Amino acid sequence: MTERSLSDVPAASSAAVRKRMSSQAKRDTACELSIRSMLFARGHRYRVHLPARRSIDVAFIGRRVAVFVDGCWWHGCPEHGHEARSNTEWWKRKIRRNQERDAETDYLLEQQGWRVLRIWEHAAPEEAVRLVEEALAASSRPAERL
Repeated sequence: MTERSLSDVPAASSAAVRKRMSSQAKRDTACELSIRSMLFARGHRYRVHLPARRSIDVAFIGRRVAVFVDGCWWHGCPEHGHEARSNTEWWKRKIRRNQERDAETDYLLEQQGWRVLRIWEHAAPEEAVRLVEEALAASSRPAERL
């Protein structure tokens, strides 16, 4: 993969689009905060934005469970993703590369013994927490210290 230069990024189609895209949250989105809040209220403790090769949104280190909360637009949700009206080809490549990076991240973490969960931002927080708790229950117990 080659490094992206600023010249590769197309100009925004309007000032409103530029403002909306530049103010887009990269972390601590409403969905992510809701899921984390529910997990914490249920007694689960975790690390937030753990720097692995790529940042894990919610990491249960002892159980080696990595949770990513993916935005529908940015990661190409099959249910809510849609084609951009401007700079269509550039956005198709961008989203496809995000999906490839997600798959690579999953593979690398799984090779290190992590269980990886990807949750769409449109998922109900209760359902997301249920999936996380199932993954935690299925994970082996943390090693005891001697």
